[in-house]
Amino acid sequence: MEWRQIVIESYDRAAQVLERTLKSLTVEDLDYLPDPGSNSIGWLAWHLTRCQDRSVAELTGEEQIWIKNGWYERFGGTRDPKDWGLGDTPEQVAAFKSPAVDTIMGYHHDVLKRTKAYVGALSEADISRTLEHPRYKNVGMRLAGIIGDNLQHAGQAAYVRGLLKGRGWMDA
Repeated sequence: MEWRQIVIESYDRAAQVLERTLKSLTVEDLDYLPDPGSNSIGWLAWHLTRCQDRSVAELTGEEQIWIKNGWYERFGGTRDPKDWGLGDTPEQVAAFKSPAVDTIMGYHHDVLKRTKAYVGALSEADISRTLEHPRYKNVGMRLAGIIGDNLQHAGQAAYVRGLLKGRGWMDA
């Protein structure tokens, strides 16, 4: 297996965790806050996808899928490319109203499709391209950072689902 396949597989695995976590949840389930100031499943799913969308758009120099494909409208969000959840207050997170699971996963799969196309076309020189970014020195580090964030947030969403639905939901 070559490095592009490993990177793409990592993005696919995060999407699989997210899809399994969201399976059969209602909008009320998605908006459940286990504690004031915590994140809901829906907000976590939206945020991880927004972060991936924003980051890959910056790497490709293209418009965010959120805006380009009108996902902001389906989420009742804003067209603002900086509206991706980083720095949201507990009040903003609590005010977030999730759309249906199909909408969340539709957006995620749309972003994932672009991510996989981008990664699949990268050369060795591309992956090492230097970035002017405060956290990531090159494209490879940025892609790894997105994977880490996706897996972390998908795991957080799965944990909240476990709090909400109890043990055994992964076996259902």
